[in-house]
Amino acid sequence: MKLNIRTRLTVQFVIIVASILIAFTFSIYLFSSTYRKAEFFKRLEQKALTSARLLLEVKEVDHDLLKIIDRNSINAMFNEKVVIYNYLNEQIYNSLDDDSIHVSEKLLDKIRLEKNISFHQGKYEVVGLLYTDRYNRFVVIASALDIYGRGKLNNLKWILIIGFFISNLIALLVGYLYAGRALKPMSDVVKHVDKISISNLNSRIDEGNGTDEIAQLAITFNKMQARLESAFELQRSFVSNASHELRTPLTSMHGHIEVSLMKTRTCEEYISVLKSNLEDTRNLVELSNRLLTMARANSDISEISFNNLRVDELLYETRSDLIARKKDYVVTIQYKDTFATDDPLTIQGNEHLLKSAFLNIMDNACKYSPQKAVDITLSVNNDSLEIDFEDKGIGISEKELKFIFQPFFRGTNARNLQGHGLGLSLTERIIHIHKGNLRITSAINIGTNVKVSFPLNSKVLSS
Repeated sequence: MKLNIRTRLTVQFVIIVASILIAFTFSIYLFSSTYRKAEFFKRLEQKALTSARLLLEVKEVDHDLLKIIDRNSINAMFNEKVVIYNYLNEQIYNSLDDDSIHVSEKLLDKIRLEKNISFHQGKYEVVGLLYTDRYNRFVVIASALDIYGRGKLNNLKWILIIGFFISNLIALLVGYLYAGRALKPMSDVVKHVDKISISNLNSRIDEGNGTDEIAQLAITFNKMQARLESAFELQRSFVSNASHELRTPLTSMHGHIEVSLMKTRTCEEYISVLKSNLEDTRNLVELSNRLLTMARANSDISEISFNNLRVDELLYETRSDLIARKKDYVVTIQYKDTFATDDPLTIQGNEHLLKSAFLNIMDNACKYSPQKAVDITLSVNNDSLEIDFEDKGIGISEKELKFIFQPFFRGTNARNLQGHGLGLSLTERIIHIHKGNLRITSAINIGTNVKVSFPLNSKVLSS
């Protein structure tokens, strides 16, 4: 049977309290029983010594007078009996003249040997001791029933048993109430979370005092919810913008084909339509590739393979690929520092993603520059490998610079040029995956500097 946390806490609390009470009541009963025995044996010992002294040392007290004294003693115990034996094991005194206590020669020898012993015979508690005077050695045995002591002990036993069950019932009630009170903040969290849906992701859980474990849980959940809200908002914006970007070339293609089919065209006109559709198709392919690369960059990093890569070799390969497609572009690569080994130029990375990031930066620098040129410089600074991409293009305004990493965002001075606004957003994500840093400084009509830095001997992020 599965129990909820409140019930489990209550059961555990009751078990702990019951265990403590069992140990406590057992200890009280054990100590009380031990004390009763010790106290009663002490009284028997005193009685035995008193009777022996009166009989053996007081000349005026004989056998019969001692019996009268014993029977009329104010401090007499229930069924009290005193027996005295001489060194010949002859009984010289018996306060009750009965055989309620069995005395054997073996017992007498043991008392003489140990001088003082305490034991039980049935319900009787017995003390035997050795009493000596100037001439003889006597064995004195005293016995009695501790009716009052046992009655008190029995009464204590029932008080402890009843108190044990009452205390456990109280512990059960208090534990249930306390567990409910302790778990109330968690219950409130559960109720609040249950009400959260995609329509109210901006809702947040009360973080309470902000210090205890439940408050930390609420804080952690709120952070997760903020990330989810951001992700959903980004997804919503991404889907909307992607749909718009995909619709534009598709609408253009549809319009060209529809117009061309309205009447018979010449061969040159059909060729013109096909060329226009080919350009739109290229734009669709480029946009699809960028969207797929972005989806891959935003996926689980553990699914992306990383290898040791030389950054300068990647830059040269990317430069060759870009110039092969756009022959009017000019890309120069130079080293600011002299590298004795390959280590400063080597990082752990994914070749496809890094080449995509470098291609985006090079393409943007050339595309938005009248000279169609970009200068790339590699250097080492403060234990990091830095790559500077410098162009003398149209630049980015300071106001718009903070939005350039948002998907599909394009500067106002770049909207007349072909593009989708995905390059820098994708590049930033790729650099972040490789534990790198991306910084952009720019000025209108002066140029833009893109600085990419990777920590030396960097390792891949785990999340």
